[in-house]
Amino acid sequence: MTEKKKGIWKYIPDGIPCLLIVFSLFAFIGVQMGVPHMLNTIMKTAHDLLLNTCFYLMAICVITGAIGKLFVEFGVVKLLEGLLRPLMRPLFNLPGVAALGAVMTFLSDNPAIISLSQDKRFSSYFKKYQYISLTNFGTAFGMGLLVIVFMVGQGFYAEPFIGLIGAFIGCIVSTRLMQRFVVKAFPKYAEENATEGTVVLKEEEVVEEKSMFIRILNSLLDGGRTGVDVGIDIIPGVLIISTLVMILTFGPSDGVYNGEAYEGIELLPFLAGKINVVFEWLFGFNDPHLVAFPITALGAVGAALGLVPSFIAEGWADGNAIAVFTAIGMCWSGYLSTHTAMLDSLGYRELTSKAILAHTIGGLVAAIAAHWIFMLYQLI
Repeated sequence: MTEKKKGIWKYIPDGIPCLLIVFSLFAFIGVQMGVPHMLNTIMKTAHDLLLNTCFYLMAICVITGAIGKLFVEFGVVKLLEGLLRPLMRPLFNLPGVAALGAVMTFLSDNPAIISLSQDKRFSSYFKKYQYISLTNFGTAFGMGLLVIVFMVGQGFYAEPFIGLIGAFIGCIVSTRLMQRFVVKAFPKYAEENATEGTVVLKEEEVVEEKSMFIRILNSLLDGGRTGVDVGIDIIPGVLIISTLVMILTFGPSDGVYNGEAYEGIELLPFLAGKINVVFEWLFGFNDPHLVAFPITALGAVGAALGLVPSFIAEGWADGNAIAVFTAIGMCWSGYLSTHTAMLDSLGYRELTSKAILAHTIGGLVAAIAAHWIFMLYQLI
């Protein structure tokens, strides 16, 4: 009996606070909306996001995945790497081969930099402090192609590329800050090679004879299959995070709660409105509802993209907002949910807090840069 009680009591320190938080949140929302309307809104919002946002994002993932794989197969990635290589040392303080990581994460997602860094031939070019900063460097370009294609699909053309420039600037800040943090904490990492103590195998080029048609077909199908996996992976984030954020962002339909999709209690705009002058000056946001995008992008950029069509339909998102969304969406790209796993896979979990701090600053700089570049673009 004593053993059984001990087994139950050990869950109380975590279980009780969890129950209190969950019930308090739903009670807070339910009191204002009414419990039946709240439940209907949650289900209808998630259902609409699944059909009209998740599948749309999955389609983009399949197409961009196929294009990315095609670029890899026919050397376009290597070509881009060669063009970008001269920028790596002066801008990011990284070896030229790091350009390959930027291109790969831009075409796919953050973890691509980790699979690349596990290659000893690749990591042998880096000092330890540079190697660790790859987490920040790669994250800043994660899902970049998907974000840009999505924004263009919403009818914006110059703005997403202004956002890309902003993300580039944010990446410089984040990467160099992380390097500074690492060297300050571990001065010896400035001299130690990333592969010190390991055997680096010589690269062997394997040439496999295939017809042009087979190479194209295999690339498109393999890349598309990868896109399906990415599309499935973003569904939980979009449905769970976006639904919650939308309930906290939007208000009732026509002033009355009817249990329809995209209704809510407008908590986030209320809080953002208290300091809206900060967001207006830094990001150029003309409506406090827009703050929901960067908050969501902290955990999942796919979920953040799910907010954009509604923002556009409500008339809240203009060209400046799209540029800022692209910059902060690319630069952050859900880093709170990936940095821990990425640094753990590299073997430097204890540096997670430093990576998160550096990337938080980098994302804010990316958004600010995109806003002011857009202002300059309008003047021109």
